[in-house]
Amino acid sequence: MSSWSSWLAERSSDIASSHRVQLALTATVAAGLGVSAVIGLQNARRYYNVYDLKDSIPDLNSPHDVEKINDFGGAVAEPGGENKDDERSAALARRARLGDYDEDLILEQLARNRVFLTDDGLAKLRKAFVIVVGCGGVGSHATAALARSGCGRLRLIDFDQVTLSSLNRHAVATLADVGTPKVLCLQKRLEQVVPWTQFECLNQLFGEKSASSQLGPWADGQKADYVIDAIDNIDSKVALLLYCHRNGIRVVSSMGAGCKSDPTRVFIGDISASAEDPLSRATRRKLRLQGVKDGMPVVFSSEKPGPGKAELLPLSEEEFNKGSLNELGVLPDFRVRILPVLGTMPAVFGLCVANHVILELTGYPHEYLPSKGREKMYEGILMQLQGLEERVAKHHGFEPGGVRIPVTTDDVGYLIEEVWRGRSAVSGLASRLALTRWRKPPGEWLDTRTPGQTADALRLDELVCMTKDEMLRHEKSVLREGRAPEELYDQSVVELVERRWREERAFRAQR
Repeated sequence: MSSWSSWLAERSSDIASSHRVQLALTATVAAGLGVSAVIGLQNARRYYNVYDLKDSIPDLNSPHDVEKINDFGGAVAEPGGENKDDERSAALARRARLGDYDEDLILEQLARNRVFLTDDGLAKLRKAFVIVVGCGGVGSHATAALARSGCGRLRLIDFDQVTLSSLNRHAVATLADVGTPKVLCLQKRLEQVVPWTQFECLNQLFGEKSASSQLGPWADGQKADYVIDAIDNIDSKVALLLYCHRNGIRVVSSMGAGCKSDPTRVFIGDISASAEDPLSRATRRKLRLQGVKDGMPVVFSSEKPGPGKAELLPLSEEEFNKGSLNELGVLPDFRVRILPVLGTMPAVFGLCVANHVILELTGYPHEYLPSKGREKMYEGILMQLQGLEERVAKHHGFEPGGVRIPVTTDDVGYLIEEVWRGRSAVSGLASRLALTRWRKPPGEWLDTRTPGQTADALRLDELVCMTKDEMLRHEKSVLREGRAPEELYDQSVVELVERRWREERAFRAQR
């Protein structure tokens, strides 16, 4: 025991006499105290943060203020809630719109556009009044480009508010703008860039009944020079395009940017030339039913869907079980499923739309993509259908001379492009197309009650698109020999025909 004590005493004296060991022990103790202090400080901060958060929540029975909510469920900003920079920008914009802004500064800011468009072209743009309907990804980029280019008056129409999920594609919105109306967000941010531009913001849903006021003149009577359609709801889009068409208002429409990723396949052309776009197809089809088949410029993508590419997300079983699909949308008839959007593509569409409007307003030379130019093909298909009906009539003992069919070239174009999407229902081929009855006509299908006139009781939803060779085989086996199509074609072909007819009847029921 004495030897052990003497050994400890010797080691203690060695440690005490070693300067390095003393420093190491001091550093170790200091580090331990530092860690303890940091942990204690973090715990204290966490405690006080939780305490402050709980203290900020008012008791249910205590009086407290609640922000106003508009008709669409969005927060209405309280007056005086802007920060100092926003207040200064708004004040500067008010003075600039009254003429208190140096013209030389404006021309310097627009110098590059001035050189490109010439003084005359820029003057036209600065006097222009453009209406943008839909201020999301596409509309916000179109609006920003027009404002930065010198457009004098902009009316913005959109019912929606900025959300976190829209920041990936909105042109100017920031985190501070989440929950505010998109139209006011655009005005506030763009006034900081072009304070002299006049904005009119309508935080409203565009509709057919309100179109005359929403697309009406400016306060001083100036009529709209151009309308930009950046709506992604089909019914609202069709209502807007029809109103513009019937009232002689120039309009350009953006088709679907969702699920698109290839900017080299984005085109500006006539609506009759648009392809590979479900939004374009549905819009074009409804317009055709109203007698409008071309003459409207659109921005569209010809990119085709494929394996591995984004597509409309299915509605989850949990959401589906909540009730009627019409009850799941934010508003009636609005999309309830999520459409994947690459943030860059709405910008491409919006800039193409703005570019087109600028060129149109300033008179700068430009050309559309040519339309499909298939009128001659439609006339040929109509003649073939006429000949087919006469041959079938003759085969069944009718006098074929002068048979009149209730089908026009416009009907042929509608059936080929919209119902059958330019392809044979049998093989999917897209060349040498023809139309034929799907089944052998039953009973008395020729009306001869009017002297000198033989009318064919042919309905559009009895016609199927095939290639010419397939049509001749179909004529022999079905229309002459009387075989059922189910005996001749695969079940997939029969189901496709029936599905397209159901779609067509649903579309026509909406007329």
